[in-house]
Amino acid sequence: MISKKSSKLTTVTYSTSFSLGIRFFSRRFHDPIYAIYGFVRFADEIVDSFHGYDKARLLERFRTDTYLAIEEKISLNPILNNFQWVVNKYNIDHELIDSFLYSMEMDLSKTVYSQQDYKTYIYGSAEVVGLMCLKVFTEGDTEKYKALKPSAMKLGEAFQKINFLRDIQDDYTDKNRSYFPKINPATFSEENKKLVEVEIASDFAEAFEGIKKLNKDSRLGVYLAYSYYKKLFKKIRKTHAKNILERRHRISNAHKIALLLGGYIKHKVNMIN
Repeated sequence: MISKKSSKLTTVTYSTSFSLGIRFFSRRFHDPIYAIYGFVRFADEIVDSFHGYDKARLLERFRTDTYLAIEEKISLNPILNNFQWVVNKYNIDHELIDSFLYSMEMDLSKTVYSQQDYKTYIYGSAEVVGLMCLKVFTEGDTEKYKALKPSAMKLGEAFQKINFLRDIQDDYTDKNRSYFPKINPATFSEENKKLVEVEIASDFAEAFEGIKKLNKDSRLGVYLAYSYYKKLFKKIRKTHAKNILERRHRISNAHKIALLLGGYIKHKVNMIN
């Protein structure tokens, strides 16, 4: 019980948007998705927030403790204890966990990303998280998981690229990171921005096809996350490149509530198509 509460508290504390979306999943999916978010959030905090400590050593310890928890099916760390429960219950592939932790490791040393680095990082930091959630939503239906896998990956990819655009200035000035290959944040231009936007629009289109095929117990929550990021994307598209560098864009709480209500109505009348 404490483990599940710890994962939920972590989710609610770090992401109001994500925690609101989870409420619209079937109740049986709440704890598993909180568990996944709690795990990825803690790993992300190691590389982004634990300044003054040996982050590489902490991350390696986190990796060791993660696999020990999965193997022994218990951990004294409540976040890892809850995560191992999900991994073992839903048979989440260890390759997904490996790829995620590798992307976190990349953040410890990479400052400029090549095209291959970019693809590898997005896969590990975002796409695999979507696939972990898809494992939960498909509940052991291997064929459905395989069918929806490409769309789930594209949704994670779109989300991460929007995060990169939104945070491009903070990543560059505060963390010395430049994720977009061949784009220098110091000279970020409208042309650079439009190239990334074309990628995101394509990712969203493919992702939406998968959302429509999810069962009703998970479709609304995923659709709401999609709607939130689509709204943020529209806001960024209307903003000039130089202004993207000046401030971090966000969706107000009032708009979030409006999106939730609109999505709920569409879901109830079967208009998510």
